[in-house]
Amino acid sequence: MKVLWVEDHPAACELLQKAGAAATRKRLPIDLVIAPSLMEAERRLRLERFDLVMLDLQLPDSIDEDATITRIANMGDFRLGIVSASDRRQSMADFLRSAGRNCARTAIAKEDLSLAEFVSRPEVFHQFLVNVMDDAALGSAA
Repeated sequence: MKVLWVEDHPAACELLQKAGAAATRKRLPIDLVIAPSLMEAERRLRLERFDLVMLDLQLPDSIDEDATITRIANMGDFRLGIVSASDRRQSMADFLRSAGRNCARTAIAKEDLSLAEFVSRPEVFHQFLVNVMDDAALGSAA
């Protein structure tokens, strides 16, 4: 599974890169690309095909959360997962789904993610990404 994770916090990016490397060492099917800005995410989406895009709604180079969602959601055929500290994360996911976009049912609170666990237990990271891709699994967790 090819994943673009859009995240602007350097410490989180570093942990995600380590988690991706650990998953690769364990031969888990994750090809993780980190984009630290909206512009970089758009560049990657123009050049590569992704199965899943994990999107932080609050990015330093975006006007607001609506602009972030609009710009990314219209850039291709991929599953979109929202992982953000924004209070609007669930309403944004609900809006995208009602508009017919391929968005995970449940938005994820960034502060609830254990990125360190993803590094030490890459199988947990892999299962997390699989669950974001699978509405049935997310629906049972909602």
